[in-house]
Order: sequence, then C-alpha cells, then structure tokens
Amino acid sequence: MRAGALFGAVAIVTAGLFAFACPPACLAQTDPEPSVNDYLPPAEPEPSREDWRQRIEDAKRRAKEVSRERRENPELYRPIPEDPERAASERVLNDESLQRGDIVATKKGIFVYQGRSDQPRRDQDFLPIAPKPVR
Repeated sequence: MRAGALFGAVAIVTAGLFAFACPPACLAQTDPEPSVNDYLPPAEPEPSREDWRQRIEDAKRRAKEVSRERRENPELYRPIPEDPERAASERVLNDESLQRGDIVATKKGIFVYQGRSDQPRRDQDFLPIAPKPVR
C-alpha cells in the first residue's frame, strides 16, 4: 500500500513540476498586445515646403471664389425664416411628456390630449375644445 501512495505522490509532484516547466499554450502570449497606433490610420509623410505653399494658395483661391459667389447671389444664402407658430405646434404635438387630459394650444386651436403615453401619438388623440361664446 505504501508503494501505491508513494507512486501517487511522485506522480503529482512530477505533474506539478512539468506544469511549471512547460506552461500551457493558452497562458503563453506569442503576439504582443495591440497598441493605440494599431487602430490609427497610417501617418502621411509631411508635405514639402512648396506643396504646403501650394495648398495655402489653393485654399485662398477657393475662399475668394466662395466670397464672390455669395456677393453675386445673396438670395441663395439668406436663411429661410421659420414660421414660429408652426414650430411651436410641432414641438407641442411631439412632446413626450404629454399625459391624458393635458391641454395644448396650437396654430389650429386649443386641444385636449386623449391619447395614451404607451402608444404612438395620432391626430385623433387631440380633441378640439370649442371656445365659449362671448355675451
């Protein structure tokens, strides 16, 4: 019985020494860890002094062309005025915080919201409130 126990102990010690001497392949790292440079685009060589000056001249020429175009056709560059009533109506109708019974004022009149917050909003969710006749 002692021989079996001794053999078992020797086998365990030998396996342990073998594990330290020859680590498994899953623990060994053969490839270096990726660095930040691996994810960046390759660097372009620096332009010569003449190339740099040419780029600056080209940019100046394009800027002058755009400036001339804006002076000759100012109507193309005027901002389009937004209808404030329409913008306010859209903002109210798309408000995610609306709850059943809320009253909203839009370009088309005053409405009470009858929809549910857990369902998509529809035009039928807004019921008009008729103004009371003035005496």
